[in-house]
Amino acid sequence: MPSIYISAAHKSSGKTTLSIGLVRALVDRGVRVQPFKKGPDYIDPLWLSAAAGRACYNLDFYTQSREEITERYINQQQDCDLGLIEGNKGLYDGVDVAGSNSNAAMAVHLGTPVVLVINCRGMTRGIAPLLLGYQAFDRDIRIAGVILNQVGGSRHQSKLIQVVEHYTDIPVLGAVQADPELQIVERHLGLIPSNEELSSDKLINKLAETAKTNVDLDRFLEIADGAEPIGHASTKTSLNSDRPYQGLKIGLARDEAFGFYYPDDLDRFRELGAELIEFNTLKDRELPDVDGIFLGGGFPETTMEQIESNPGMQQAIVGFIERGGPVYAECGGLIYLTRSLSWQGKKCRMAGVIPADTVMHDKPQGRGYVRLSETGRSPWPNLGVGLQEIYAHEFHYSSLIGLKAQQDDYAYRVERGFGIDGKNDGYVYKNLLASYTHRRSVGGNNWVARFLALVASVKNV
Repeated sequence: MPSIYISAAHKSSGKTTLSIGLVRALVDRGVRVQPFKKGPDYIDPLWLSAAAGRACYNLDFYTQSREEITERYINQQQDCDLGLIEGNKGLYDGVDVAGSNSNAAMAVHLGTPVVLVINCRGMTRGIAPLLLGYQAFDRDIRIAGVILNQVGGSRHQSKLIQVVEHYTDIPVLGAVQADPELQIVERHLGLIPSNEELSSDKLINKLAETAKTNVDLDRFLEIADGAEPIGHASTKTSLNSDRPYQGLKIGLARDEAFGFYYPDDLDRFRELGAELIEFNTLKDRELPDVDGIFLGGGFPETTMEQIESNPGMQQAIVGFIERGGPVYAECGGLIYLTRSLSWQGKKCRMAGVIPADTVMHDKPQGRGYVRLSETGRSPWPNLGVGLQEIYAHEFHYSSLIGLKAQQDDYAYRVERGFGIDGKNDGYVYKNLLASYTHRRSVGGNNWVARFLALVASVKNV
């Protein structure tokens, strides 16, 4: 199936903005593009989803088996013309020194040709040894093209193209000159998510016009056609085809404060029969009629005054939890449930279920992959699996202050990462489970089914 892998020599090369522009430019040509993102990131997939008009799915060696990655990759493209994967960091970067979880390893695993985006600021002849080194480092990688980014002008562009064509056999697919208007605004946690950026579609269209003008899209599609065949779509039926949780209603917080959800997790809710009912923590005054609540990640600090000015929703969620309603809260959701949130000299009242105060810091308090071991204190049924090790990730600049919790109050012990206090994560209160860790229902980590099992048991009491 036609596919292409967008990577770079290092992070901040501009591959995200170029990927967004390429996706929308191809969609405008009538190409059905299925976007993917390598790694656990939420923000880039939100932009890629907006550009493609369909959900972007994450591919991640740490949380998924190679078989799961292949199955997701193939099945998700069945009604598409092209798969586009945006890498994270540089082509050869990864946690493992041997490169087993790098972008290069993912490209080889999926048989996908690579297009490198090179930040050419301050570079001319030096681009040749860079590209030659990237080719020589791993002969299994097919670097099928390069896009020159942050070019200083027409003269700079001409020199770069001459060098690449003289010293390498890598085709130059395009060159994009430096333009501050082609940037997505960044803040402490990276790019601002598209669900917060009011002018996101305008920017996406501008990025698309840049791609149309500066990138040879016909050659780009020819390269994608060179992807290796890796298998066929799965025809097996779901093990839960009877939809055991048919009729359950799960409230999903979706607004400017909360928007970090993995599409395959939400797909899993629906596959198991649950109905997802979205609500707005900033505008809605009361909860919809739901049996359980999923408060995902996001940036509640950017809307904390709006959160404070909507006590009706806070009280509704508190009341739901106090009555034993099942709630799962991740990172931003955890912050929402603490007593207060302090950021940039301001302090705002939060819901107050968790007896702690949240403080934002200038540096990350927890960042990267985590490994947790279950303590047996989770309110979720084990479904016959027993206590699990959980492979997931965290990314938070906040910490909890004043939480006087006992070890029995936590669902997880932190084996790698930081969690709530460096040793524990997953605060438990009644049927609430709140953590800094972002879980994903893959790799044997069947959290969606376990959460729904709790919701069903509470509803049937």
